[in-house]
Amino acid sequence: MISTNLNPIPFAPEDAQKIAALLPELGVTFQKPAWLKEALIHRSFLNENRSGDLRHNERLEFLGDAVLELAVTEFLYNQYPTRTEGELTSFRAAIVRTESLAFEAERLKLGEFLYMSKGEENTGGRNRPYILANTFEAILGAIYLDQDYQKCVEFLAKVLFPKLNDIVENRLDIDAKSKLQEVAQETVRMTPTYNVLRELGPDHDKTFTMSVNINNLQFGSGTGRSKQEAEQNAAQNALENWQTMYEKYSKSVKIRPAS
Repeated sequence: MISTNLNPIPFAPEDAQKIAALLPELGVTFQKPAWLKEALIHRSFLNENRSGDLRHNERLEFLGDAVLELAVTEFLYNQYPTRTEGELTSFRAAIVRTESLAFEAERLKLGEFLYMSKGEENTGGRNRPYILANTFEAILGAIYLDQDYQKCVEFLAKVLFPKLNDIVENRLDIDAKSKLQEVAQETVRMTPTYNVLRELGPDHDKTFTMSVNINNLQFGSGTGRSKQEAEQNAAQNALENWQTMYEKYSKSVKIRPAS
């Protein structure tokens, strides 16, 4: 167990019941389940529960983000010995992006277990990609504090690393905006445009949600800590759903076959 000058937050019987339901999804046994509880506390929860002993998960997210980057870097370095630094950096960026982590968090049903305010929940907080991605990183931080780095690697080997082979083999790391523009120009002869759907948070910690549109039809959306990151995630979302959206688009617009 990692030494820390912080103690886990209070842990009540109702918390034990909630955490027990999540543990099988994670495949991790916590020595101090209160660390996992802290990883699940969104900052909005403290607005309605002002106990001085509670903490939200942003510090654990900070820690988990660092663990995640090291673990993914180490795995890529060992797994792909002939790849260049630039390629490895691109592969890493693809797997740790908000949408990638949010997808895994959703698969693990993390949204169902979050502690958050009723207002945040009522506006879709449990399904919001950046909240899910942040929670994934916070849980990694909790595993690190409760146990050790190796247990974090084992967890990632089960839930995240299997995606890397697909990313590498199909070069899913390539700039999504450039790829989408190329596909759109070839098929519909139009350039995608990007619009801000939502901005959340204070100026120093904003989160942006962007849409990508072709001829006023939304092909995808994405969230990020900057507009550029959100646009990339929106473009990736559009590429993943291209066939479905293209069929919808072609029904509403007469498209001349590309020459």
